[in-house]
Amino acid sequence: MSKRHPNKEIQAAIKYALDHGWRLDVGGSHRWGVLYCPLATRAGHIVNIYSTPRSPFYHAKSIRRQVDNCEHEESSE
Repeated sequence: MSKRHPNKEIQAAIKYALDHGWRLDVGGSHRWGVLYCPLATRAGHIVNIYSTPRSPFYHAKSIRRQVDNCEHEESSE
């Protein structure tokens, strides 16, 4: 990963998602980037990562919760 989020809590949540097989696409203004779940179809989950959320702690918590609730785990076949 070449670019890091300026907030350490959000960066840790992004790393958590990447460790669970999610893909990160960095770019935007208010939206710092996007996380995509391992299912690479329209049925897959998308999580927006904001540059300056009102509460970075709760934004990071929300990212982790969405990763944990995703049923599209990366298969190890």
